[in-house]
Amino acid sequence: MEKRWKNKLKYLIINFYTLLLAFIYNIINEMNLLLTKTKEREEIQMKDYFGYKDKVCVVTGVSSGMGEATAKVLLSLGAKVYGIDMNSPKVKNLTSFIKCNLAHKKDIDEAFKIIPDHVDSFFGVAGLSGAKTDYRTTFDCNYTANMYITLKYLAKRMTKGGSIVYCTSTAGQEWKRFKREQNKVVHCTTWKEVQEATKKLADSAPSTFAYMYSKRCLSQFACEQAVAFAKKGIRINNVMPGSTDTGMKQEFQDMVGSEEGLIAEAGLAGRLATSDEMAFPMVFLNSEMASFISGVDLAVDYVDTCLKELGLKKNLEAVSATNPIICAIAKRMMNKSANELKALNEGKSE
Repeated sequence: MEKRWKNKLKYLIINFYTLLLAFIYNIINEMNLLLTKTKEREEIQMKDYFGYKDKVCVVTGVSSGMGEATAKVLLSLGAKVYGIDMNSPKVKNLTSFIKCNLAHKKDIDEAFKIIPDHVDSFFGVAGLSGAKTDYRTTFDCNYTANMYITLKYLAKRMTKGGSIVYCTSTAGQEWKRFKREQNKVVHCTTWKEVQEATKKLADSAPSTFAYMYSKRCLSQFACEQAVAFAKKGIRINNVMPGSTDTGMKQEFQDMVGSEEGLIAEAGLAGRLATSDEMAFPMVFLNSEMASFISGVDLAVDYVDTCLKELGLKKNLEAVSATNPIICAIAKRMMNKSANELKALNEGKSE
């Protein structure tokens, strides 16, 4: 009897320890599984999908609007940002700020003496509307500077994996229709050649026409250079912003007549875009997330382009930017409008 009880007790003890070991084993497995999942989540959260960490990025127009917004995003992603502008930036923690008038070739040459010999990403954001500057200054800032920087410096300082994005405009979307007008400029390879090719326009056309023409030229240039640079493993894309609330808002608003008119060019959003909403697409296109995207014209205009292509909205940009008759009529109309505005302001001041 006693022996039987001893055997039962032994059996119970063995079962108890077996169950205890199984319980501990299951707990250890659950803990390992939890740790593995936690580690995977941490790796996902920590992974630099954009690939800007310690990358050398050059941003033009860094002191305001889209350029400022772009620099802030890049800095948050760990990039080394070299900012170029005429005015001092509000952005903190730039690797370097270089004061530079992009309409002057010598200023650009001086700027690139400071910029490292290796550049990972270039953001050509700076631009002028032509409302407050002459034709030559507007065109050279918007187009010639980007052309010169790309061919003179980026072609030598970028290697495989490099990326370039230009901030053109929806005003440049008609570049394919007017290629013949742009070819004489886009196929120039030096600053001097571009100035000679645009001399007549600079002397006769309204300065605001330099905005549309320069953006068309830059869009075509980007397309052609995307093919050329692809052989080196370097990507080039365009971002074409719709109406955006930047420091040039008032200038564009005066051109269309009212804030409502400007908002009407922002598709169906019912508002102007923010600078961040233009910076994000530019940062994306130059990142590793877009490693197979090159040669793209990305319209960021909340379906405004779609409305025009579907015939639901008149395309006011579908006009020549170099036709002498159109330029002369536009110049007379703009001068008349400017005189009327001046008289109105003088009347208010009295």
